[in-house]
Amino acid sequence: MTETKPQPRVIIFSTPTCSFCNMAKKYFREKGIKFKDVDVSRDPVAARDMVRRSGQQGVPVIDIGGKIVVGFDRVKINKYLGIQ
Repeated sequence: MTETKPQPRVIIFSTPTCSFCNMAKKYFREKGIKFKDVDVSRDPVAARDMVRRSGQQGVPVIDIGGKIVVGFDRVKINKYLGIQ
């Protein structure tokens, strides 16, 4: 019997025109990862929150259970999610 750990909370700070953001969201959907998508182009408060968390202005910034991934870094994403 395999024990499944609950998935950490995933938030992706993105913009509609960002190709890496869209690739990351597609990747999460393919892997069955639930995530909250925050459009920083429409939400200046969220944009400031993203910069505060990551020190970065660029998107995507992905928060996986409090661990920050800047850009679509599949290796880090998989590591923080505990998936292959």
